[in-house]
Amino acid sequence: MSDLLVAAGLTKHFAIKSGSFLRRATTPLRAVDGVNFSIRAGETLGLVGESGCGKSTLGRLLIRLIEPTAGSIHFAGQEITGLDARALRSVRAGMQIIFQDPYGALNPRMTVEDIVMEPLLIHGARPDAAARAKVADMLRLVGLPARAAERFPHEFSGGQRQRVGIARALVLKPKLVVCDEPVSALDVSVQAQIVNLLQDLQSELGLTLLFIAHDLSVVKHISDRVAVMYLGKIVEISDKRTIYRAPLHPYTQALIAAVPALNPALRGRGKRQRLAGDIPSALNPPSGCRFHTRCPHAIALCRSEAPALRGSADGHSVACHLPATRAI
Repeated sequence: MSDLLVAAGLTKHFAIKSGSFLRRATTPLRAVDGVNFSIRAGETLGLVGESGCGKSTLGRLLIRLIEPTAGSIHFAGQEITGLDARALRSVRAGMQIIFQDPYGALNPRMTVEDIVMEPLLIHGARPDAAARAKVADMLRLVGLPARAAERFPHEFSGGQRQRVGIARALVLKPKLVVCDEPVSALDVSVQAQIVNLLQDLQSELGLTLLFIAHDLSVVKHISDRVAVMYLGKIVEISDKRTIYRAPLHPYTQALIAAVPALNPALRGRGKRQRLAGDIPSALNPPSGCRFHTRCPHAIALCRSEAPALRGSADGHSVACHLPATRAI
């Protein structure tokens, strides 16, 4: 399986201004800091981590909704980091995004047909019968009736609005779709429907998905591999079975240990690992390993030297100085 997208040294720093008018200072907020990873064609890569760790920023960087401070992005074998707006437009049809908030992501003044047709028009189509037929086919594919095309977003439930957002993202038949927490704003009863829909669409359309979420149960269900992010850096990547069965990074262990057991007979078993303190500020990240301020196993080396993301023969990569001692 070949790589569809490769990120190397990908970095995004936001300039945060502080101080008085006469003594204005600028501090970089290190939202994403030297990230290296790839997404294989046809797979679903889950991206997990606490709120504020840089997951959504990374997703937007990959499809160049925001510009990187440094690093490179290769998509379908092409370097896209330095493309100008005109050159990027020809690539954009192959990469789309599904946003987290189905209420705020849709224009309330546009009908569903206009919302789903808009990407087609941006990429040169005409608002004719052929375009309307594509919209109708896409609405059917996401489980919405044909009459939905004439209605406005406020007439739909949250799950139905997210289906409209999915239809808009897929109408151009992209290769890669960034799913930015697509179910976190929905009722639990609806989340499974949307996740199952995404899996069906992936199988039918041959999609590659980056699935961003903080719910590890959802990620385990949909993903082939899982990447764990902490304070702007990826700290562990592996296939989902390995990472849920034998996580090596203490942060990953703590996240998995915090997932509630659905089987009452399993509750209370195993050691529940609690993280001390709060996630540090990206304005002033800790030296060395960024997790050392909360890690129960930190040693002097962790405080002075940042561990590299090292991979093994089985594809399990971890950024930790002493991963062998981390068996959960």
